[in-house]
Amino acid sequence: MNKNSIKKVVLAYSGGLDTSIIIPWLKENYNNCEVVAVSGNVGQADELEGLEEKALKTGASKLYVLDLTDDYADNYIVPCLKAGAEYEGYLLGTSTARPCIAKGLVDIAIKENADAIVHGCTGKGNDQVRFELSVKHFAPKMPIIAPWREWDIKSREEEIEYAEAHNIPLKINRETNYSKDKNLWHLSHEGLDLEDPSCEPQYEKEGFLEMGVSPLKAPDEPTYIELGFEKGVPISIDGEKMSVKEIILKLNELGGKNGIGLFDVVENRLVGMKSRGVYETPGGTILYKAHEMLETITLDKMTCHEKKKIAVTYGELVYNGQWFTPLREALAAFVDKTQETVTGTVKLKLYKGNIILAGLESPYTLYSEDMATFGESDYDHADASGFINLYGLPIKVQALAKEQQNG
Repeated sequence: MNKNSIKKVVLAYSGGLDTSIIIPWLKENYNNCEVVAVSGNVGQADELEGLEEKALKTGASKLYVLDLTDDYADNYIVPCLKAGAEYEGYLLGTSTARPCIAKGLVDIAIKENADAIVHGCTGKGNDQVRFELSVKHFAPKMPIIAPWREWDIKSREEEIEYAEAHNIPLKINRETNYSKDKNLWHLSHEGLDLEDPSCEPQYEKEGFLEMGVSPLKAPDEPTYIELGFEKGVPISIDGEKMSVKEIILKLNELGGKNGIGLFDVVENRLVGMKSRGVYETPGGTILYKAHEMLETITLDKMTCHEKKKIAVTYGELVYNGQWFTPLREALAAFVDKTQETVTGTVKLKLYKGNIILAGLESPYTLYSEDMATFGESDYDHADASGFINLYGLPIKVQALAKEQQNG
């Protein structure tokens, strides 16, 4: 890349440590180029407060705040929910947000006639891949600048020193320097004591959890909720129709209060290393559980089993930054076909970190009480004899052949 040709860049801006120091660094290293900051609002709430003032003070020419919350919920979260997609137990909170934000970045870059797109992802992480593959999909010729792959800064401690030297205000210090990512769906925690897998997360420490409480601090009385679904999409809570975004926000509140959705994992990053993270996904954990339970009565056996296999591939594609690929879209089409009958209500009991099924109903249920009952029914038990004889025929033939061979 010819640095002299870079006159204006669009920066994926969160106001966090990485992107805060990137603005002055770009000006120092890219000919005092104009920096247009873009923040994709995917539900990070209070993190957007004071963002414009901070961006401008640190050298940006302007800040776009894109409201992507409904787009994120409807077009990225819902497809994964319907697929049951996850990655090693992680519900893809950061993975789903990156392609959504990247699309918004490209839109602004084209509008501003920018010479390059900049992101603050480290060279060790997954997000650099997710951002850049998404940018390549929408703007294949657009240059991408990743300062972490260029500068001499080697740690978050050095980033803080750089920020202090450039009078950049930060909301963190060396003691609370967890690497966090927050959005509508989740909050992730990495770094500090969490880098040692032998250390228990400080769930009970004031300020560690932001979306809820430890199960130890949850109420002693359970919370009952009833979720409505239509073709795999959540549409209501306790009979009240809501948008998907509104449902997630409400479930975050209810789930967080009851200590739901804490997940501690050592995961296999795309770049090859293992990484330990703690995730808060209260509403998402509830929705995944409810959706999975509804499918137990609305999907036939083979469709259900095949869908679970596909969910693994779907989750890997999303985790690995391959949202905008033919395979992900083809799997989504399969999933949509399976969801035609996933309509009904799921009643759940939330209690101290647990999600307990309390009832299922669907107009498309495949469950027949008459067939399954231990009481009298129209089922003819004698039919099982012929079924077992045919089903076991290969085993019987093999056994008879061995007897004959052994004399």
